[in-house]
Amino acid sequence: MDIEEPIDSPLISLDSNYSLQGCQVNKGFTYRYLPTVYLTVCLVGILANGLGLWNLCTNWKKWNGLNVLVCNLGVADLLYVITLPFLASYYINGGKWTFGLEFCRLTRCLFNANLYASIGFLTCISIQRYLGIVHPMRMIGRLHTKRCSLFVSAAVWAWVLIQIFPDLLFSKSNENATHCYDSTGNESLDKYLPYSFTVMVTGFAVPFLVILGCYSHVLVVLAKNQSVDATLKRRSIKLVVIVMVLFSVCFFPYHLFRNLNLLARRWHLRGTCTRTSKNIYLAYQLTRGMACMNSAINPLVYLVTNENFVMKFRTLSKRAWQSFSDMQTGRLRKQYDRKKLNIISCEERCEDSGFL
Repeated sequence: MDIEEPIDSPLISLDSNYSLQGCQVNKGFTYRYLPTVYLTVCLVGILANGLGLWNLCTNWKKWNGLNVLVCNLGVADLLYVITLPFLASYYINGGKWTFGLEFCRLTRCLFNANLYASIGFLTCISIQRYLGIVHPMRMIGRLHTKRCSLFVSAAVWAWVLIQIFPDLLFSKSNENATHCYDSTGNESLDKYLPYSFTVMVTGFAVPFLVILGCYSHVLVVLAKNQSVDATLKRRSIKLVVIVMVLFSVCFFPYHLFRNLNLLARRWHLRGTCTRTSKNIYLAYQLTRGMACMNSAINPLVYLVTNENFVMKFRTLSKRAWQSFSDMQTGRLRKQYDRKKLNIISCEERCEDSGFL
């Protein structure tokens, strides 16, 4: 349900292209909540993904197949987070888009690309971890090479483009391009609904089932096999937790309420307005921010798949803390020296005055 009219509009509406007297939702929540989330994710996403990609690029000669997949995940995140300041500006201005229709299409396209590329590469990382633990012999040779991961990465991007291309064919704005819909206008709603359900199945549900199958088997093997390296076991469990958090917090709620919201919009077009539909709209806005957070959570994958990154991160943290400590020590020493000089100067003045 794309609410793109000003908050104080005299016509109480549930959609920018359709108005129904007596049907009111809280648009103010959307205009306060989304900019806050977008700007926070933008800052964290740029710093975390930038640091992770920098570490990967400085050690590219040591890359393995897993590093290739993680690098693509980071690129997908960076391409999206750089558009977030523009979306934040859009909602801060009360749903008024000032950057043109084509850039609107680009920002919405990059969100979908990031969403389904993240799911795709997390699925590939999960499958690779599954093969490495459950079927280690299959990982020896071509399945573990960079070339194989490059082909897999190309296939993931191709599949992502195939899934999001139809979205580009739907209208994303009104006639004067002052709004930027995250789905489409009401005139295309009946065609957009089947597409949305289809991409939910192909882009989310199927990968999620694959991941559940992989990690269920991984956890069983880790629990039964006591000979598995303790470090590998610990990192594998951490990866399972991170991926499950991403799917349960970022991906599942968003897909559920996006489609419920589209259905609610169709109900409104037919003259139905209920408290449930209003709550669905608010829940959908909440899940949009949660879906965006995947770009700030994904960098945790660097920590559990790249030991070198962890060591560098600890080294940088220690250096930063040491620099901070040295600055504090230097500042305190200067304050001490200044006080000491003041005391000496005071004693000298007292001696000259005959008080001592």
